[in-house]
Amino acid sequence: MGFRTFAIGIAIRVLLMVATAYVGIYFYFQSHSLIQGILFSLIMIFLIINLISYATTTNRKITRFLESIRYSDFSSSFTKDSTLGKSFREMNMSFNEVIEAFKKTRAEKEEQMLFLQIMIQHINTGIISFDSKGKIGVINGAAKQLLQIPQFKDIHDLGKLSVDLLNNVLQLKPGGSFSIKINSDLHLNVQSASFKMEGQSWTLISFQNIKGELQKNEMQAWQNLTKVLRHEIMNSMTPIASLSSSLGVILEEDIEEKDNGELVIDKECYLDLSEGLETISKRSAGLVDFVNAYRDYTNIPQPDLKVFPVKPLFENIRILLKEELAKAEINLVCQLIPPDLEIVADQDLIQMILINLVKNAKEAMDKAENRNIILKGGLDKHSHPFIQVIDHGEGIIPEALERIFVPFFTTKKSGSGIGLAISRQIMNLHRGSLEVESIPGKQTVFTLRFG
Repeated sequence: MGFRTFAIGIAIRVLLMVATAYVGIYFYFQSHSLIQGILFSLIMIFLIINLISYATTTNRKITRFLESIRYSDFSSSFTKDSTLGKSFREMNMSFNEVIEAFKKTRAEKEEQMLFLQIMIQHINTGIISFDSKGKIGVINGAAKQLLQIPQFKDIHDLGKLSVDLLNNVLQLKPGGSFSIKINSDLHLNVQSASFKMEGQSWTLISFQNIKGELQKNEMQAWQNLTKVLRHEIMNSMTPIASLSSSLGVILEEDIEEKDNGELVIDKECYLDLSEGLETISKRSAGLVDFVNAYRDYTNIPQPDLKVFPVKPLFENIRILLKEELAKAEINLVCQLIPPDLEIVADQDLIQMILINLVKNAKEAMDKAENRNIILKGGLDKHSHPFIQVIDHGEGIIPEALERIFVPFFTTKKSGSGIGLAISRQIMNLHRGSLEVESIPGKQTVFTLRFG
């Protein structure tokens, strides 16, 4: 009976209208007075308007409630008609609770937005957002300090700093990144993301000056290289110097001079000299090989990028290594999905990488029961092409997993330790990557990823 009071109000107004109609008709037929007819008609109109207004109370209340939400006006209160019955009181309470919940949610969002704005302004990374027309939405203090562009209102104003930077930003896909050197003090790393707000597409760009980090990494790289060079040169020069000194002593002590001026050398002395000179020759040759390997690493040519199918590449590698793998009783299994997979790369350089990886896999499978090396090509979840070399050999221990790409580091008894370093360098020049995963004793996977 929630609407009991409301129903009684309706009934009373209807009864008043009926009573007024009867009384008006009665007096009109008794007196035939025009004034009384008009008076009762006005009373009747008033009662009808009052009934309509009273009956549409709920509709007006719902309309006012929806408009309050639409225009975010949460100052409204719904309590005036609580005397109309329990249901109206419950409806008013529900409306007020919803209004209060919206008010609380808006306050929380405003607090979160304020916190986000403060955080964006205080981070060291430059942040810029712009819409599809290029209009700047958000730009923080770090971006202003990095870019030093006055009156920065449109993303095309980046051209004032660097035209190349602007072109790269406009061509950058969501989730992509690039680095660019603006000047001697500014080397930017730029990343992109996209989002939608109020039905409009926005792009978010982050800028970071990586000059200091690059200098730190460069210094560390030089220190590591110096250690390697010192180690290799000392390994060769120390025995050479020692042997040279020993040979000098032999020449002074063990060679005799006859009366006629001829020098005489005995067999033992000759053998010592011969052995010493041979050792010096080998160490010198080793030092020359090391210098040549270093030269190869630092003189990798820029790749000649072209589109080519992967299937003929796999076939070339299979033919080139057929006899070598057959002697080791190893099968090269080629897997390609899709069969017409194509990549953009320098075919000769990629072939060199794959040959090196397959040979490494062969050497790692001396004791393996599974005698298959898998050469696999395909597309990842982002539709980017990849090529994998998979073997089931001894694997790589975790401690050596990342160090294998360091120049001159090797886990093999023989070898310069330069092959994998050059391979990764080649993939970097392709704007791709060379990665490795290994479970010792089970499986090792080298993956070439192309952008």
